[in-house]
Amino acid sequence: MTSPGPGHLRQAGPADAEAVARLHADSWRRHYRGAYSDAFLDGDVQADRLAVWSERLLEIDVGAETLVAEQGGSLVGFVHVVFEEDPDLGALIDNIHVDAGEQRRGVGTRLMARAAAAVIERSPASGLYLWVLEQNKSAQAFYEARDGRCVERAPVTAPGGVDGRVNGHPMKLRVVWSDLAVLVGG
Repeated sequence: MTSPGPGHLRQAGPADAEAVARLHADSWRRHYRGAYSDAFLDGDVQADRLAVWSERLLEIDVGAETLVAEQGGSLVGFVHVVFEEDPDLGALIDNIHVDAGEQRRGVGTRLMARAAAAVIERSPASGLYLWVLEQNKSAQAFYEARDGRCVERAPVTAPGGVDGRVNGHPMKLRVVWSDLAVLVGG
């Protein structure tokens, strides 16, 4: 699907797994250093993310949607939303990442808007939420500027359940939106 503005948004497929994993790993390396171990970020993170995205994108999942943003033939961002994840809070944005060189150019805003629109299409009364690492202040500012509201603080779950992948006891914040029209209009 083509969206107004620069770039192109479309549904992700199996052929996108490697590019999505690469962007995901790069984003974690830039924003999660300190919370996640250097050994993981400098080593297994790429393979870990490739395994996750290869499985997620292998077949269409009616309970989730992954959209990618492309610019000039390159993947510059993606969002993965899980519909009806929480009976009270609604859909979960499980991942949203934008290439460092494309940040502050509207890619993340467009991905959030399209994710919110997909949630509204499926369940108009649904809310939307995500988790963000407490140390990721730039992402928190992005969500706050789009009327996201922090409602909870909790310990980070180690990627893949491997405790050695985190340093100490990092925390994450739950950010919620009850009015998704704000995101779609953004």
